[in-house]
Amino acid sequence: MERFGASRSISPIATGILVLALLYFAQSILVPFTFSIFVIALVWPLQAALQRRMPKLLALLITLTVTIVVVVVVGSAVFWGFGRLGQWLFANAGRFQAIYVDWTSWLDERGIAIAGPLADRFDVTWLVGFTQGVAGRLNSVAGFAVLVFIFVMLGLLEVEDFGRRLRSPAVQPFGEKVLAANREIGAKLRRFMAVRSLASVLTGLVVWAFALAAGLELAAAWGAIAFALNYIPFLGPLIATVFPTLFAIAQFESWQMAVIVFISLNLIQFVIGSYLEPLLTGASLAISPFAVIFAVFFWSFMWGLSGAFIGVPILIVFIVYCALDPSSRWIAVLLAGGKGDAADPSASRNGDG
Repeated sequence: MERFGASRSISPIATGILVLALLYFAQSILVPFTFSIFVIALVWPLQAALQRRMPKLLALLITLTVTIVVVVVVGSAVFWGFGRLGQWLFANAGRFQAIYVDWTSWLDERGIAIAGPLADRFDVTWLVGFTQGVAGRLNSVAGFAVLVFIFVMLGLLEVEDFGRRLRSPAVQPFGEKVLAANREIGAKLRRFMAVRSLASVLTGLVVWAFALAAGLELAAAWGAIAFALNYIPFLGPLIATVFPTLFAIAQFESWQMAVIVFISLNLIQFVIGSYLEPLLTGASLAISPFAVIFAVFFWSFMWGLSGAFIGVPILIVFIVYCALDPSSRWIAVLLAGGKGDAADPSASRNGDG
């Protein structure tokens, strides 16, 4: 009996490990599939509105064209910004190396032992290699996007049929619950992306204006990078803050100016990310900051950069489904921010209108 009880207690742990292993090793299929579901949730209202006025396939063509244009605009900002960054690195590599050698020598003279190991590991070759690695990851996005759009095209054609199957008596009462959850998830994801896009555009413009005012080189590139990286919670703004600070050190050769750049960029990110975004999203999208950070790091560990981007939408889906069932509603309450109103299905539906 003891062995039977022990096996029963180990079974959920083993199941969890197997699920995590499946998510990790099957990411080549699961990541584009998850992205396609996310995109379908965002663009379905446009598809539904168009196909009420024209043939379904023509509506699909227009919806996919609009989606591709939006993705190309955002992707172009990333490619252009990091491209300018890489060109600047190659042109000013010697300046970076000289400044870093001076700083490590200054630290060594004062007995700070960490300077030596850092100097051995960090040099311009490392920095250039890091930038090239980022560019290489961006180049692989093209094949990923093609697979996502194939899934999106097939999924948009299937949405109405899938909804009819969920309404059939054979799958009740679960079918209506899934439909209600999907409607709520779609509304929340669209609001999340609308607010995130507005905040990203505003962040890019403010960072560009600050870089111009401060005399920082590559002002437009820093604005484009800040705009694109702001779509990745926590990690994106951190990278968009650290990179310009490092380049300010090389450009101005002054740690005081680098501190000013660092503080100013963090202030911009804080005001927009911690004040403006929560004000626009409202209580229905309130999520615990700890849950957001955990979701970003967990899914970035599982699925890399794609996981960092999709982590918060996955968290939103998880909270909505937990909130619909009384037995798991306590999980949604724990993950929700504020007073936990976001975890109440009736409150969130009233808030969404």
